[in-house]
Amino acid sequence: VVEAYKQGLRPAVGYELNPWLLCLSNYRAWKAGYHGKVSFLKKDLWKVNLSDCYNVIVFLAPSVKPPLASKLLAELPDEARVVAGRFPFPSWTPSSTLGQGLEQVWAYDMKEVRRAAQSSSTEGSPV
Repeated sequence: VVEAYKQGLRPAVGYELNPWLLCLSNYRAWKAGYHGKVSFLKKDLWKVNLSDCYNVIVFLAPSVKPPLASKLLAELPDEARVVAGRFPFPSWTPSSTLGQGLEQVWAYDMKEVRRAAQSSSTEGSPV
């Protein structure tokens, strides 16, 4: 979230349910001089409406990616970009990647993800 803020993304908000990770995130933001500029909220990502988000960064286990992909497809606008750290979305083709190994990230443009999903669903249907 701090890095997103440094890159000019506003607002920069993180969601976390684990109180220890929430506390650690707030401490690290404070220590880096970003207290009051970034926010970390104790909220369930599954219950947060993301329809007004244009930049989403996720750092989650591979098992969570398929249901999260459905949520993001349903809620994010076409202009949104999703960046996944450490593990890619298995059924999405990234617009770009950066890094390698544990430091790799994948960027996905929702318009392209939707276009690919529609193409694959129409390819398999009889006309």
